[in-house]
Amino acid sequence: MRPGRVVVVTGASGGVGRATARAFAERGARVALLARGSEGLAAAADDVRRAGGEALVVSVDMADAKAVEDAAQQVVDAFGHIDVWVNNAFTGVFAPFTEITPDEFRRVTEVTYLGYVFGTRAALRHMLPRDRGTVVQVGSALAYRGIPLQSAYCGAKHAIQGFNESLRCELLHSGTGVRTTMVQLPGLNTPQFDWVLNRMPGRARPVAPVYQPEVAARAVVHAASHGRRREYWVGGSTAATLIANAVVPGVLDRYLARTNFEAQQDEGAHDGPGNLWAPLDGPHGRDFGAHGRFDSEAQSRSWQDWFSRNRNRLGMGLMAAGGLGAAVTAGLRGRG
Repeated sequence: MRPGRVVVVTGASGGVGRATARAFAERGARVALLARGSEGLAAAADDVRRAGGEALVVSVDMADAKAVEDAAQQVVDAFGHIDVWVNNAFTGVFAPFTEITPDEFRRVTEVTYLGYVFGTRAALRHMLPRDRGTVVQVGSALAYRGIPLQSAYCGAKHAIQGFNESLRCELLHSGTGVRTTMVQLPGLNTPQFDWVLNRMPGRARPVAPVYQPEVAARAVVHAASHGRRREYWVGGSTAATLIANAVVPGVLDRYLARTNFEAQQDEGAHDGPGNLWAPLDGPHGRDFGAHGRFDSEAQSRSWQDWFSRNRNRLGMGLMAAGGLGAAVTAGLRGRG
């Protein structure tokens, strides 16, 4: 990525957003940090500056369309334009569908789905006149494959997938230089499992294998500079899940019904009210950082992600190796 590019990251106060903001800053970007809280945003800004970037803090609820438009204008007023917009903010509820209230389901949808819609609209308002820019939608394997106990979140991620595909077609039709792409993520070691609303008997956890948020951040940064590609899969578990869902979705239904209630819980009671209605890092809260409580098991690298990001070079290498092999074979035949 070119030094000095202006990047907006939503949900930047913790988890993937926090790691992504830091990764852009390491490449010299000017990073606008959007989230609801205060403690996490302040700490994220410190991270960006220490990494060599310039930080702008904007407190905003992504479910408020007018506030999101105003936030985008604030970024443009400060930095002049927007090169990359990363939609990442979300919230969720861990509970059976019948135990989620209508207001809770609506709130998850407004933040996790409509927040992406409002963010994308705000980004395009400034990108389209310049005829350049990239919107990166941070998705999940759950954008294709719903799992139990996360119906509101899965529904929102599915909606983002459909919305992004429709938008991508429209941008391609218009011939604009603005791009949109999506990054589908696996289970990650982020604080979300301690700040979402949880009605399960145990503490919420990601389904193994678990990856560090920096794995996701590297993929997002790469996608921002290679926006022509429609989507990126991160983690072998994401690839396996999406392939299995395309081939044997009914079998996967039964497998998830049998295994994923326990796979999403650890022993111990969930403490805390969740961040559905208010941030946990407000004036009387604390900074949660990028990592959750799963450092001991989280993987810091994904070979699948590396292959995904370098598939063109690998393809050219294989073609070159094939050509070399054919030339050597022909030479040996000629000598014989």
